[in-house]
Amino acid sequence: MNPLAVSLGFFAFIMVELSILFLGISTLVGLALQYISEERLRNWLSGKGVLGNVIGAGIGGLTPFCACSTIPLTVGMLKARVPFGSVMSFVVASPLLNPVVMAMMVALLGLKAALIYGMVTFSAAVGFGMLLQRIGFSRHVKNVQVTGGKNYAIAAGGFGHRVRLAFADAWNDFKGVLPYLVIGVAIGAVIKGYVPQDLVIRIAGPDNPLAVPVAAIIGIPLYIRATTAIPIGLALIQKGMGTGAVIALIIGGAGMAIPEMSLLASIFKTRLVSALVSVIFITAVVAGYLFNMI
Repeated sequence: MNPLAVSLGFFAFIMVELSILFLGISTLVGLALQYISEERLRNWLSGKGVLGNVIGAGIGGLTPFCACSTIPLTVGMLKARVPFGSVMSFVVASPLLNPVVMAMMVALLGLKAALIYGMVTFSAAVGFGMLLQRIGFSRHVKNVQVTGGKNYAIAAGGFGHRVRLAFADAWNDFKGVLPYLVIGVAIGAVIKGYVPQDLVIRIAGPDNPLAVPVAAIIGIPLYIRATTAIPIGLALIQKGMGTGAVIALIIGGAGMAIPEMSLLASIFKTRLVSALVSVIFITAVVAGYLFNMI
């Protein structure tokens, strides 16, 4: 087929599919959050031991927070004396896991890939949150006051009104993520139509043992969102790139987006920010090799 026609067809189909998924899932999650106050979220996170880490990772993975909302909520948790490990589990899980990302993974890469991705990233968030607390990294939190972010207070009004509010929030979030989504799908479309398949297989195919760590290293400085990386990953897989390398790229890129990195540096000292980057890299490599083995 004509490469241009292939690229345009890929772009149109994936854009429509991902837009519907984003708006639909975000509306459902926003509706659910209207019934849960921020105070209740903090109380859940205050559980002691591993339970607090599991809940922290769970809340981070279930809520579609962007960096502008994650950071104020993180500061609020710390000031409310939520256990440091639980907060770190939330911080690690938040950019990597949310219902929109998981829905995209299922739709584009399959249920098996989504389950493995969710299992590895969730386990990493729980485990590294516990580790960072155990080795005393709470001393690397700056004494700062951060304001802003969404207010997820319980909404008043009937169910229809709440649905409209949830969709309005989802639409605003969609407008914010749309440029990243367009960029990601456009890059994927160019790869799909114009990049030679044998070149991708030779450089990053499943037979190259270094493809996974290299992809993770490339992904971290890219600072791309998961919604940007997933359509790129789909095109690369269709061109022969190993699934493990694609997953490493997605985790590495999504784990530290530019807004989140800059905001994290405003509340955490350099050593803690570096530790979080290391966490993302290790998670990306482990997930990538696990994908290749399975």
